[in-house]
Amino acid sequence: MSNNRIVVIGGTACGPKAAARASRCDPSVKITLIEKEDGLSTATCGLPYYVSGIIESEDEMTVVGPDYFENLMNAEVLLNTEVVNIDRETHTVTAKNLKTGRVANVGYDKLVLATGSVPAIPKMEGLELKGIFTLTGLRDANAIRNYMSSIKTRDIVVVGAGLIGLEMTEAFVTAGFNVTVIEALDWPLPTLLDWDIAVHVEKHMREKGVDFLFGKRVTGFKGDTQARLNKVVVDGAEINAGMVLLSLGVRPNINLAKNAGLDIGPAGGISVNEYLQTNDPDIYAGGDCVEVINRITGKPMLAPMGSTANKHGRIIGTNITGGNDTFPGVLGTAIVKIFDHDVGRVGLNESQAESAGYETVSALVPANEHATYYPGSRDFLLKLVAEESTGKVLGGELAGPGDIVKRIDVLVSAISMGATVNDLANLDLAYAPPFNSAMDPLHNAANVIRNKQAGLSTSIPAQAVKKKIENGDNFILLDVRNPDEWNTVRIAAEQARLLPLPELRQRLDELDKNREIIVICRTSIRAYQAQRILDGAGFNDVKFMDGSIRAWPYDLLEMS
Repeated sequence: MSNNRIVVIGGTACGPKAAARASRCDPSVKITLIEKEDGLSTATCGLPYYVSGIIESEDEMTVVGPDYFENLMNAEVLLNTEVVNIDRETHTVTAKNLKTGRVANVGYDKLVLATGSVPAIPKMEGLELKGIFTLTGLRDANAIRNYMSSIKTRDIVVVGAGLIGLEMTEAFVTAGFNVTVIEALDWPLPTLLDWDIAVHVEKHMREKGVDFLFGKRVTGFKGDTQARLNKVVVDGAEINAGMVLLSLGVRPNINLAKNAGLDIGPAGGISVNEYLQTNDPDIYAGGDCVEVINRITGKPMLAPMGSTANKHGRIIGTNITGGNDTFPGVLGTAIVKIFDHDVGRVGLNESQAESAGYETVSALVPANEHATYYPGSRDFLLKLVAEESTGKVLGGELAGPGDIVKRIDVLVSAISMGATVNDLANLDLAYAPPFNSAMDPLHNAANVIRNKQAGLSTSIPAQAVKKKIENGDNFILLDVRNPDEWNTVRIAAEQARLLPLPELRQRLDELDKNREIIVICRTSIRAYQAQRILDGAGFNDVKFMDGSIRAWPYDLLEMS
């Protein structure tokens, strides 16, 4: 046991977790927990649901209060207090009470920085207008709720199509507002998803009434005579809006650490070692304010997630009381609910993997959450990315109304253990018709990649097929579904023709062996079978379209 004095700066996730763990490891330790807001342990990840009214009470947003730490952890809690300076030589921090202005010095033996992040807000004209918000805590959420009830127009603009931006878009639409999302890049969730998954997220949101402006930048805001926002300036054009949410991401809150002379890493966060220790051995840091290691690339990155912050807090609490725990890094795992769809990602998407120097191979697989013959099975789209030469699993992306979270978690485990697609294809996953198919979608995606590696299949993405159609290329878009499916919905293209799979072997002479043939069906299973038949019959240029019609992101011709 020790008499260490521990000071924790920051009271949202990492800080309280570190304090609680330290107290459990060493009940004699003296802890001072300092937070500049008026509450502790706010469930900030739930803020969009509080704004929407799904979570009704502000009290429900507090995980534990000050009394918990004061009574159970023997901790001193200083709320509405900001640390303005760290003196590393004297081991003291200078804290200012934001209500009274009183300044006091607090000594420490070990110091924990859990200062979190701050919104990224570029300089733009009109930011001082009423009706422009960010979302970082309960204060913001309450202000948004109050302002929503006072605006005259039903038009709201969300700037940024990241996780919080899209969650808040759903909240605003649910409340009856018309929402336009403005994103400087070309699709929603651009830092998480590849286009071929993100486009389906966009499609679903448009069906719910959301409008998008991609490749556009907000340059300023205009207001009325009461200094209330009424227009958003986008690349010179003006859009009517009664309220704006700026959701352009966050940056680590490092000012305190930087002023104290602590090292800042290349990604812009506080630099820590595997023990979450800074370059000062008596100062630890965790949560949104630090850099972490990407477990695939081995490079530092930022991972502003509540799940990461809580893990950091436990490790720090262990280590500041004499332990030796380490943090291995992150995989960038994220999941979000967007209206009726769940969207998730783990590891690297395909563009990130290629940027990191990997030669990739991928599978785009339409899937169902459990056996299709068992009632109620919902669908989703799965993209699996692997290293071509080794088959090492690099990442996965999923979107749709079906259950994706257990597939995300399986991929987290697989990637963490360095699994290959061979390993993934043979995982002994739970199966019964109400819960899964005999072959899980992850099995199927892994096997698609294995077939590509073995030279048994060749695919082409939907966007390349779309371009060929628009260019009028001389190829055959061979649909091997049955006539009823063809007469219900199909891809509108002059190159399209129907030849049902059961008839293919008997009608091979109807096809030109020297023309490019792209095979489609509903989910690509029959298309792959058709490709193998045509390959075996000596056709020279045969491919199947990734995901076929269920993954086709463009308009379809509905026949009835």
